[in-house]
Amino acid sequence: ERARIRFDLAVTSVLLDAGAGLDWHWRDATTGTRVGRSEGLALASLESFVRGAFSSDPSHPLRADAAGLEALTSQRLGVLFQVTPDNPLLGLDGRASLMRRLGQTMAGNRPVFGNAPRIGGLYDRLVESAASGTIAAPRVLELLLTALGPIWPGRLAIDGVALGDTWRHPVIDVDGPTRGLIPFHKLSQWLAYSLIEPLQEAGFKVIDLDGLTGLAEYRNGGLFLDLGVIEPRAPGLLAGTFKPEDEPIVEWRALTVALLDEIAPLVRHRLGKTAAELPLAAILEGGTWSAGRRIARERRADGSPPLNIASDGSVF
Repeated sequence: ERARIRFDLAVTSVLLDAGAGLDWHWRDATTGTRVGRSEGLALASLESFVRGAFSSDPSHPLRADAAGLEALTSQRLGVLFQVTPDNPLLGLDGRASLMRRLGQTMAGNRPVFGNAPRIGGLYDRLVESAASGTIAAPRVLELLLTALGPIWPGRLAIDGVALGDTWRHPVIDVDGPTRGLIPFHKLSQWLAYSLIEPLQEAGFKVIDLDGLTGLAEYRNGGLFLDLGVIEPRAPGLLAGTFKPEDEPIVEWRALTVALLDEIAPLVRHRLGKTAAELPLAAILEGGTWSAGRRIARERRADGSPPLNIASDGSVF
């Protein structure tokens, strides 16, 4: 049950942690401390979870079940996240809509999420498929992609299957229906990374961590742009605002994933570590993401990414 609770918390927290914008902050009621960005969103989602905001059963508040998520309105989420006209949260409606779609998807898929559908049902499905107490990280991602696929906003689809965080770029020249398509699945992979510790704490060995890719998000990508590893072909790119499907954003994200694979062995060599000792997940969390945020703060007073992205709260 502890593992199911950890799954409930991790999934809701990650899905609510799209970019907050520059003006939003979370205020701790005890200390009065104001915290923004990912740390503020983490505190807000944690407190919301503890208060039972995602559970339909007041006697079991530490739960994210289908009925509780389906009932989450933008207004309710705004109250939980302390949103006011002076404290606006980017993509508030998109976040609430994503939570409701998650609840609807869970309610319609009881074989995966259980007869009393909750996110923690994913834990039980992984346990069922574990061999000798071992679970491969790509198996976690596979389950997330198939189970959570319907929650993503209407985007590209093949044969009625929504493709999620997958976009078009003209240089992807392959045969078949995936021609021109490039998948990132940033949030789904972030979820997969986030579920590793709950599985380990439940006694399972998680293997093949490098079976996941680096995350195609604006801190990792911003690092490469700010340090000149990637240069815009048109100087005006840095002054524009783009949607996630725009070609410059797709290309930037693709280069980010490829370059993260190049950075990993260099970091390991410098530190004298093997891939097992320092998996890509550790390099992302403790290295490129942190470095990307730091260089952004040095280059721009507000710490914003070098490219402006119009986010709906479901990609970045």
